[in-house]
Amino acid sequence: MMFAAETSDSSRAITLLLFVSMIAVTLVITVRASRQTKSAADFHSGGRGFTGLQNGFAIGSDYMSAASFLGIAGMIALFGYDGFLYSIGFLVAWLVALLLVAELLRNSGRFTMADVLSYRMRQRPVRTAAAVSTLTVSVFYLLAQMVGAGALIALLLGIAPGETYLGMDADTAKIAGIVVVGILMIVYVTFGGMKDTTWVQIIKAGMLMGGAFLLTVMVLGVYGFDLGALMNDAAGASGAGQSFLEPGLRFGTEVPGDALQTLWNKLDMISLGLALVLGTAGLPHILIRFYTVPDSKTARKSVNWGIGLIGTFYLMTLVLGFGAAALVGKEAITAQDAAGNTAAPQLAEAAGEHFGGSGLAAVMLAIIAAVAFAAILSTVAGLTIASSSSLAHDFYNSVLRGGRATEQDEVRVARMSAFGVGAVAIVLAIFAQSLNVAFLVALAFAIAASANLPTLLLSLFWKRFNTQGAVAGIYGGLISAVGLVIFSPVVSGSEKALVTGADFSWFPLANPGLVSIPLGLLCAVVGTLLSDERDPRRFAELQVRALTGAGAEPAGDH
Repeated sequence: MMFAAETSDSSRAITLLLFVSMIAVTLVITVRASRQTKSAADFHSGGRGFTGLQNGFAIGSDYMSAASFLGIAGMIALFGYDGFLYSIGFLVAWLVALLLVAELLRNSGRFTMADVLSYRMRQRPVRTAAAVSTLTVSVFYLLAQMVGAGALIALLLGIAPGETYLGMDADTAKIAGIVVVGILMIVYVTFGGMKDTTWVQIIKAGMLMGGAFLLTVMVLGVYGFDLGALMNDAAGASGAGQSFLEPGLRFGTEVPGDALQTLWNKLDMISLGLALVLGTAGLPHILIRFYTVPDSKTARKSVNWGIGLIGTFYLMTLVLGFGAAALVGKEAITAQDAAGNTAAPQLAEAAGEHFGGSGLAAVMLAIIAAVAFAAILSTVAGLTIASSSSLAHDFYNSVLRGGRATEQDEVRVARMSAFGVGAVAIVLAIFAQSLNVAFLVALAFAIAASANLPTLLLSLFWKRFNTQGAVAGIYGGLISAVGLVIFSPVVSGSEKALVTGADFSWFPLANPGLVSIPLGLLCAVVGTLLSDERDPRRFAELQVRALTGAGAEPAGDH
C-alpha cells in the first residue's frame, strides 16, 4: 500500500486543518505565558509552580519525541522483539533518573545542570564546559527532530515525485516543514519561556497519549482484542517467522563463520543499551524539568508520573509495531521509508480503512500526522529552552559577567539565544536532510551518558572531586563519543554509512557508549587526582543542600 502516492486531497486538507488548529491553540498559550514571564526564574523554570502531575506530563512529552512514536513503532514493525529493546532501554533509564538524580538535582541547583556541577568548583571553566556539552547534545537531538519533521510533512502530504501540492514539490515541502517547526520553537521559547514550553508540552502529551490509545484500540479491535493472534499474524507477515518474536533479528546478530563480527554485534547491542539507560539522566532538556517544581518531593512525584505515562506509551508502541507488521506489511513499510518511520501513519490509514473505508482512513491518517507534529514541536521547544538557559545563565551571566548580570539582562540574552539556536538549527537541518536521524539521537544519548552523567554523579557523591576533574570528564566524554562515531561504520565503511566511497572506520561499534562512558568517567577521576584542589566545606554544604534543599534557592525565587 503506497499510501503517500495515493493520499487524497481530503486527507491533506484534514491534516493541515488539525495542524493549523494545534498551532493556533499553542500560540494563544504563548501569548498568555509571555505576560507572566518577567523574572529569570519565570523564564528558566516557569516560576517553579508546576505540580507533579503537570510536570510528569511535560517530562513525558519531552521524552516521547517523534523518534519514539514513529521510530520505535517502525523498529518493532520491521524487527519485532529487537525493536522493542529501544522501549525497554528508554523506560529502564528513568529508574536511574529517579533514584540518582531527580531529587538531588532539584535540591542543589536553580536553573541548569551546571548549577550543581560548578557549586564547589571554579565557576568559569566548569560552566563553560557544561554549556558546550549542553549545546552539543541539544544540537544533535534538534537536528534529528527537525530533519524528521521535514520528511514527515512531505510524506504525510503525499507529494509523489513530479507532483506538487500548494505549489510545493516533495523537496520544498521538507524544507518548509523544517522552517515552520524552527520558527514555532523560536516563538514558543522566546516569548513564553519555560511556562509556555511546559503548557505546550502538557497539551502535546495529551494528544500523543490520546492518538496512540485510539490507534491501539482500533488495532486490537481488528483482532478481537487477542494479542496472541496479533503477534502470530505479525510474525507470519514479517517474512521472518518465529524469529520475529525472538531476539537476534536486529541486534546482536550471529554471523556464521565470523566469530569476531558476531562478538562486535553483541558488544554493539550492549553499547547501545548502556547509552540509552544512562543517557536519559544526563540529557539537559530532561534535567531542567526538575527545576520547574516547588520542591524535591514534587520532583520525585513528577518522575513517577512520567514513568507511568512513558511506560504506558511504550506498551502501546508494541501493539502499534506488531499491528503495522500485520496490517501494512514489511514491503509496504520499507517501500515508503526504509527505516520504517512511516509505519504508524500507514497503520492509522490501514486501521481506518478496515473500520470505515477511505473516509475514516483519511481522518485517522490526519490525526496521527497531527500527533507526530505535536511530538516534534514539543521536543524541539524543550531542547531550545535548555540551550538558551545554559547560554544565558551559565555562559553569559556566570562566565562573561562573573555573576553580576541582572535578571532582566539574563532573560534578554536567553531570548536572543533561543532565536540564535533556532536559526542555526533551521540552517543545519536543511543541509542535514540526508543524515540518519536514528544515529543522531543515539549519539546525543551517548554524549549525555559519557560527558554529563559521570561528572554530575561525582559532583554529588565524591568528596575529592574538583574543577580539573569536572572539566576533564565533560570534555573527555564529549570528545571520545563524537570522535569514536566519526571513525565508526556509521560514518564510513558500510553499506548504510553517511560517507560513501570512503572507508576510514577503525572503531567497530556503531554506538560508542561502551567505550566513551568509561572513558568519560576515567578522565574525570584522573583529572581530579592530578589536581591538588579540594574544598571539603563546600562538599559538606552541597550534601546538605542535596539532601534537604536548605539554602538552594535565593530569596525571591518563589
